[in-house]
Amino acid sequence: MFFKQLATREASLSYFFGCAGLGKAVAVDVVAGDEDWFVAQAKDAGVQITHVIDTHVHADHYSGGRELASRVGAPYCLHEAAQNLVAFDFEALNDGQLLDIGNVKVEVLHTPGHTIDSMCLLVRDARRSDAPWFVVTGDTLFVGAVGRPDLAGREEEMAATLWDSLQRKLLTLPNELEIYPGHQAGSACGVGLSGKPSSTIGFEKRFNPSLSLDKASFVRELTTDIPPRPADMDRIVAANTAA
Repeated sequence: MFFKQLATREASLSYFFGCAGLGKAVAVDVVAGDEDWFVAQAKDAGVQITHVIDTHVHADHYSGGRELASRVGAPYCLHEAAQNLVAFDFEALNDGQLLDIGNVKVEVLHTPGHTIDSMCLLVRDARRSDAPWFVVTGDTLFVGAVGRPDLAGREEEMAATLWDSLQRKLLTLPNELEIYPGHQAGSACGVGLSGKPSSTIGFEKRFNPSLSLDKASFVRELTTDIPPRPADMDRIVAANTAA
């Protein structure tokens, strides 16, 4: 397996990984303007990008996912819950679905809460082990923080849903599992994000203050300390959902 993390605008983190042996790769959370980087990386690695995935419909930056998918002839993928949010066709992913990227296997985990369509990607390297190696957590779980719950306008409901996603999906994963989030410090998508761009499930269980709260306390904490909405959010969402 090869794996690359790209730090980009709005404190965003994008990902490019896959199987060099069988020449397949996936691009995750591509920011508009970075498409050339992914094309160049694929060429250098001698691989074909078979899937372009956004972990959710982004509200803080313009997505380059559809543009990259068009350029490389790959499907653009969102979780199926985004079907009522966007005005274009996409390849709908569903909870538990397994994507075959050569020897790399990517399992879709639906983790609503930040948005209704939020998902995480649990990744295995079949040549190494049947056990999962890392999880790309999008805006669901950050290093030191969790995603904001207010973008859908139902912050208490969404905060409760996020607690369920964290406790029932992500925190049941092995403690040694690496996490790779969609943002680092400086992002408006959460409060208290670390500048460190990765962590582990076990470290976050011990030191991420949001993860030790009961559900009622979690909802109260997340809905009383909501940062200002991202600049130009309405314009960005409109662009990311338009046909």
